[in-house]
Amino acid sequence: MALHLSLLLLLLLLVYRISAGKVGYVSVQTGGSITFPCSYDQYYINHVKYWCQGLVWEVCSYVVRTDHPKSSGKTSISDDINKRIFTVTMTDLASCDYGNYRCVVEINGGTDFMIQRFYLSVTPGTPELYVEQQEVTGVEGGSVTVRCYYSNSGDMKWCRMGGDCVSGYSGTLHGTSVTLTRTSDANNRKALTVTMSGLKMENTDWYWCRVGELEMPVHITVSQQTATQRTSKMTSTTQDPTPQQPSASPTAEPVQTDNTSQGDEGNMEEVHQRSIDVKVLLISLGMLVVVTAGILVTWKMWRMPKDNKAKDQTTNNSVDPFPEADDDVTYSTVILQHKTQLKGQTKVKLFH
Repeated sequence: MALHLSLLLLLLLLVYRISAGKVGYVSVQTGGSITFPCSYDQYYINHVKYWCQGLVWEVCSYVVRTDHPKSSGKTSISDDINKRIFTVTMTDLASCDYGNYRCVVEINGGTDFMIQRFYLSVTPGTPELYVEQQEVTGVEGGSVTVRCYYSNSGDMKWCRMGGDCVSGYSGTLHGTSVTLTRTSDANNRKALTVTMSGLKMENTDWYWCRVGELEMPVHITVSQQTATQRTSKMTSTTQDPTPQQPSASPTAEPVQTDNTSQGDEGNMEEVHQRSIDVKVLLISLGMLVVVTAGILVTWKMWRMPKDNKAKDQTTNNSVDPFPEADDDVTYSTVILQHKTQLKGQTKVKLFH
């Protein structure tokens, strides 16, 4: 009974160790190649990293190591300590190469740290999820397109390694626009077309194209535009005065060149701009008239009380020079004579 219990506990432990950690399922066609990226924390920059194969970690055997050997048969490993990513490349894959693989950081005097576990499937037919190339390049300010061909089902995502994901139809990753489109080509292959626009230098990284539980790593490199590329871009946007020659094919229809289209659009834009200028001028004149009228009305209303007040004051200050002309007036005449003269008479004339 104790033996049975011990075996059960061991089995449970093995199942736990197998299922521990995130598993990435990758499918590759026989004879093909695949590169696996493994990112690690800056604390492990100076540690040895290795790639091992095995159902469980306890019996995971070394395949390649960053110290030695860095390559073994069809497998090689490289470590970029600046970006803190080590990559493992497996080429000329055969059906016997399938199985569980692990990215591991070696810890001296302690338990090694497993970064991620992958399950590699090698099939003679078309893989359920694949890309035509894992390395895609673009220029700053431009765009790149990645087509992930799939035959399985499930949620579709475009994820930056160790970062966010875009699902649905569109989104952004680190300020860069991402669109997801489900299409099919002439060979009836279903594809998840991923377009990243407005590329920045910091967009250089590993990304994962995921459909269901399958995933495929893709590396995008963004470089600065060269002088030749900038000149070519400026030339392509400059109008060419030379008319385009019609196609020699009798069935070909004439196609308007981009330059002619740009010229028409430029003329229409100029006319539209002029109409906008006229409208702005008319609106400005109308506003000026309204403001002027408002000022005149305000000034008139402000002056009116003062004019009335001045008029009242003028009326009040008008004095009749003969205010008592209608009253009774008495006039007196007094004549004084010297003592030696005879006393004069005083005449008083009264008017009533």
